[in-house]
Amino acid sequence: MKLDCKHVWEHISEYIDNTVDAKLREDIELHLEHCEICSAILDSTRNILVLTADDRTFELPVGYSKRLHERLREEIEKSKH
Repeated sequence: MKLDCKHVWEHISEYIDNTVDAKLREDIELHLEHCEICSAILDSTRNILVLTADDRTFELPVGYSKRLHERLREEIEKSKH
């Protein structure tokens, strides 16, 4: 089965955790060979896991939370249409 990006994104955590079945893992890997966006998302997700496992804390810029929530709200609205 040929996967599209949305399917890969739905299974990215399981792929990283190595809990997807062998066929799906193979399909995801084939997709990742040709999709720069999904490869970047995979790398970013792995980086986030490394950073969140670290005990260090980071100061967020002023207004970050508000901008994040606004952006999320916009993306949710776009996906409804």
